[in-house]
Amino acid sequence: MLDIHRALNNDRLMRALTGLNRKAFDELLVAFAAALQAAKLAKPRQRAPGGGKKAQLSSDQEKLFYILFYFKCYPTCDVAGFLFDFDRSQANRWMHRLQAILEAALGEKMTLPERKLETIEQFLVRYPEVKEVMIDGTERPIARPKDREKQKHTYSGKKKRNTRKHLGVVDETKRVIGLSKAREGKVHDKRLLDEETLVEGIPDEIPIQVDLGFQGLQNEFVNIEIPHKKPKGKELSDLQKQQNQERSSRRVRCENAFAGVKRYRAVSEVYRNRVTDFDDRLMLTACGLWNFYLMVA
Repeated sequence: MLDIHRALNNDRLMRALTGLNRKAFDELLVAFAAALQAAKLAKPRQRAPGGGKKAQLSSDQEKLFYILFYFKCYPTCDVAGFLFDFDRSQANRWMHRLQAILEAALGEKMTLPERKLETIEQFLVRYPEVKEVMIDGTERPIARPKDREKQKHTYSGKKKRNTRKHLGVVDETKRVIGLSKAREGKVHDKRLLDEETLVEGIPDEIPIQVDLGFQGLQNEFVNIEIPHKKPKGKELSDLQKQQNQERSSRRVRCENAFAGVKRYRAVSEVYRNRVTDFDDRLMLTACGLWNFYLMVA
């Protein structure tokens, strides 16, 4: 099996293989071990402890390393099975089981983004320190569906390929505080935002930075800051250009946050899993990992 202790003793290797340094790994391990124990108690063993074949991932440390390695490097099950010395089917089962445990651990650490921001009270309780937010969409490529109708629904005119899309709400520290459900790449950002509950719970005194893909949103909420659109046949004034540049420099933090999340190749490379909406779980967990990294950095 892959010698994980070599990586555990080398911060550069740890960041390359798991996305975390040793200090952050050890801090996350405490919550991960607790979530793993809770999962065991929720589903009691059918055999007495010690029965059955000995697991290759015997310790909590090895299990956490395995699932972080999967997120960071996104190996195929054949490659993961070869590196960790078990069958490809077992590699797949470990991945699905441990992803749920990792998500639960990040939830315990309060780093998972909210899926809905329904009320101002909910927002202020969870994020009392937030002063500004940015909203934008992010897409990840998927394998081209064989069905012609599915091809039409997932084809993104912006990316010129078949994709799945999320909307993210990011604060001024580049933390992802809200995340929509995964949708087909064809869905426009504004339409997706209209169908989600991500703006309604943000207080009016907190400015919301968006790009021109959300044109019209400024007519629905008083705290929307959107770039000035160049009038047909005319030019923007110097003041408008200056304001656009200033807003762009603040809005870029949303792109920085997505870049941080997509250090994990499980949410940036072509999605190849066949489980329905599992890409949504991967994105939620990757955002939680990014937020955890910001918290302990």
